[in-house]
Amino acid sequence: MNVIIKPIITEKMTKDGEVFNRFGFVVDKKANKIQIKNAIEASYGVTVENVNTMNYRSDRSVKYTKSGLIVGKTNAYKKAVVQLKEGEAIDFYNNI
Repeated sequence: MNVIIKPIITEKMTKDGEVFNRFGFVVDKKANKIQIKNAIEASYGVTVENVNTMNYRSDRSVKYTKSGLIVGKTNAYKKAVVQLKEGEAIDFYNNI
């Protein structure tokens, strides 16, 4: 099972990474905190202290346009915010 889907690189998560040493990831919906911790430690070679997870539901939207009714939705996903040991960091921008 591929636990980590992609890192979350937003303004808020970048600031949390610099100030509080926390990084966000989109993870598999069925993954638990222990699996997330082991996957991050294996992928990036860091020590994870804490893992917080959040389940986001899909949002549905209906738009009334000239051509008729348009219905859409966003995907549901699970987000994990991991806090690393003091002095360690993950660099998403370096490809080395």
